[in-house]
Amino acid sequence: MNFHKASFKAAYGTSRQLPASKRPEVSFAGRSNVGKSSLLNKLMYRKNLAKVSQTPGKTATINFYDVDGFDFVDLPGYGYAKVAKSELGRWSDLIEGYFNQDRQFALVASLIDIRHDPSALDHHMVEFLKEAALPFAVVLTKADKLSRTQQNRQRAAISKALDLPQDTPIVVTSSAKGDGIDDLRKLITQYVKENE
Repeated sequence: MNFHKASFKAAYGTSRQLPASKRPEVSFAGRSNVGKSSLLNKLMYRKNLAKVSQTPGKTATINFYDVDGFDFVDLPGYGYAKVAKSELGRWSDLIEGYFNQDRQFALVASLIDIRHDPSALDHHMVEFLKEAALPFAVVLTKADKLSRTQQNRQRAAISKALDLPQDTPIVVTSSAKGDGIDDLRKLITQYVKENE
């Protein structure tokens, strides 16, 4: 899978607007300030294909990217408090509406900041993915902020806190340093190929 061949495809503000799923999709979900846009840009060898905002919670749409003939789906960040209740409700409907559709889910990357324990919303997302039997991986972001020892400790603690099944892939990444990005590309390629 050639991650260099990436382009923005479309953005949708409601789940009803989403087109039918015609090819494998790799979805990215996580808290508003988890570094999703930075990770996507790093994966796709781009500086600002996915818009990185100084204000967490700016992604209020579901954004689709074409990556070598497959779809990368950037879901709105969840859990950012400085947004109107009505907007939070719309985001929730958008995310749930997406997952409730009959789509070709190749892999869902559940992004969690490695520096912190998983939030209630992180737990909720992972529980949902487990119950829905969707293929998912936990992607730990911002690893450059911790030493290698701290990374290993947090990786184990987060895995335990989320009660992850033994075979759940966990990838430790840093968009700033590029750590773990190649591992994530390999994992995505593997899951996409299995769903072709």
